[in-house]
Amino acid sequence: MPAPSQDALFAALSKVIDPEIRKPVTELGMVESVSVDDSGLAAVTILLTISGCPLKETLTRDTTAALLAVEGVTNVDVTLGVMSVEQRTELRTNLRGGSTEPEIPFAKPSSLTRVYCVASGKGGVGKSSVTVNLAVAMAQEGLRVGVVDADVYGFSVPRMLGTDQRPTQVDDMILPPLAHDVKVISIGMFVPGNQPVVWRGPMLHRALQQFLGDVFWGDLDVLLLDLPPGTGDIAISVAQLIPNAEILIVTTPQKAAAEVAERAGSIALQTHQRIAGVIENMSWLELPDGTRQEVFGAGGGQTVADSLARTVGAPVPLLGQIPLDTLLREGSDVGLPVVLSDPNSPSAVVLRGIARGLSTRARGLAGRSLGLTPAGR
Repeated sequence: MPAPSQDALFAALSKVIDPEIRKPVTELGMVESVSVDDSGLAAVTILLTISGCPLKETLTRDTTAALLAVEGVTNVDVTLGVMSVEQRTELRTNLRGGSTEPEIPFAKPSSLTRVYCVASGKGGVGKSSVTVNLAVAMAQEGLRVGVVDADVYGFSVPRMLGTDQRPTQVDDMILPPLAHDVKVISIGMFVPGNQPVVWRGPMLHRALQQFLGDVFWGDLDVLLLDLPPGTGDIAISVAQLIPNAEILIVTTPQKAAAEVAERAGSIALQTHQRIAGVIENMSWLELPDGTRQEVFGAGGGQTVADSLARTVGAPVPLLGQIPLDTLLREGSDVGLPVVLSDPNSPSAVVLRGIARGLSTRARGLAGRSLGLTPAGR
């Protein structure tokens, strides 16, 4: 049997996807050499981005499987090398679309990524749980999704997504871990243990800037940012760094929570961002007899939506009401979002519906404050 051609070997290796960058190893310049001897032994050298690549075993396994599928290959010998400084520089430039310096791709007018800032007026309304489940539900629909845990003081997204993997750093470029097909970055991945973060405004701004510009996100369909409660430094920084980002307000039915949520949404008037809608969490508890107990009252979500609609002068929809669900809380604790663990549960059904609506919603200027005032006559 004739030995496989170089074209056949490279065609097989083009199906090997780097698990962090999510692109073929052939496209990334990671294949240094590949050949086959008369006995059918394929020898291939794969260049890792860094020597301590955490997923080198995955690359070795996938490379071996791909080459064994080539007719004429009976065995595979994989050698792992490391990229030189020049090769890493070329790789970073390639991933950044020809730019040698970091830039925020989502801020470009040509960006097709939908950016949603998940905000709340106060803590404890389930904002992070909503963010994580929306992200995973969108990924289940086949979208490429990323999450920035921008709640620097109260980071919780890594636990909720069930990942303790640290990002891989290629010089000044950060490769985000993947959890449930969602790319995620959080300050919690850089802080040892449960150590608190004690930063002021400029450091918070720089951290967010790095999460958006230094992290290689690839071609995302949707980026979700889990913001801290309130209208502080992070919310202002997001508006400056990604002016086209839209705001999702999470509240509970409670009147006090709704009033605070209105203030969080009203920041759109100053930042000229669009309000995508309001999500009401913990809306009711479904009892065994089929009735509903409204533990935190009723109507808060619709009240916030109506108030913000009057403020911005455009419709602000109530996107959904998520019931109190033990499965939702349990999923967040163990790192398995409820849209995965129990997709037919009451909370998961609502969350998947919201995710589907946000994924397919038409673009436009409705709901965006343009900062205009009528001219006097």
